[in-house]
Amino acid sequence: MPSARVRSSREERVKTMYSTINFQTKKALKEAVAAGKEVGVYCPGLGTAPTNGKACLEGPHYPQPHKWYAEVEVKDGKIVKVK
Repeated sequence: MPSARVRSSREERVKTMYSTINFQTKKALKEAVAAGKEVGVYCPGLGTAPTNGKACLEGPHYPQPHKWYAEVEVKDGKIVKVK
């Protein structure tokens, strides 16, 4: 019988967020960040987006179906790196 992994209360929960610009592809997000365009993150539901650290993004924005997901590093509220 497979064992289920129990989440510790100390583990950080990852919230799914959007970029401030509605990019249709992850490639477009990467290109904008590489070009130095200021792109931030926001959380459309409860909670707040991090101003420093990591975040998980999805796009394009609702109500369009999500076609891409990305892990980003945020510094001073702006995306500095896209994985």
